[in-house]
Amino acid sequence: MVRVLIADDHEIVLAGVRRLCENSPGLEVVAEASEGQGAIDKAIETQPDIAIIDFSLPVKNGAEVARAIREKSANTQVLIYTMHDNDIVVEEVLRSGAQGYVVKGSPTNALLDAIFALAAHRPYFSDSIASKLVGNLTHEHADGSVRLSSRERSVVQLIAEGYSNKQIGRLLKVTLKTVESHRAAIMKKLGAKSSADLVRYAIRNYLIEP
Repeated sequence: MVRVLIADDHEIVLAGVRRLCENSPGLEVVAEASEGQGAIDKAIETQPDIAIIDFSLPVKNGAEVARAIREKSANTQVLIYTMHDNDIVVEEVLRSGAQGYVVKGSPTNALLDAIFALAAHRPYFSDSIASKLVGNLTHEHADGSVRLSSRERSVVQLIAEGYSNKQIGRLLKVTLKTVESHRAAIMKKLGAKSSADLVRYAIRNYLIEP
């Protein structure tokens, strides 16, 4: 029996994936979550075989969740299930250690194929994602866009979600001074003048949904 965790902040998607798993012999849903930290906590608690994670989760995005799960539940295979298939998101997911990537809107059998592939310790990527892997996604993009570190992207996401510096420090388990340093560095890199600029960056780079 393949034990599955599902994390998505849209109840209709969560319910749909749950139903798909429940109707598929050999799969058992052992936990669900609607935001990033909750997904990490559930993974640590239940140690699932497969974690199906949306990329655009509140608090911590799918790449951060994948990275944390790989560190704290080493036997769990992470499958990103998302509407995004742009280079920025694909690159971040690949760097996170996720072993699978399925784009929402793919045929139903693609998600099942991915689950069973990962259960057999074989990577799985949607066709549209696999084609991107031919290129070198680790290089700077041709448009010269500024690249933030994973931690800096986490800080931007939380700022865009309305968290204060103090709250961000608690969520990321760092000091207020560290958060302020990250924020100053981000503002400088992006040429941002206000939090509104950071929100715009977060939306353009799929850290939050508009």
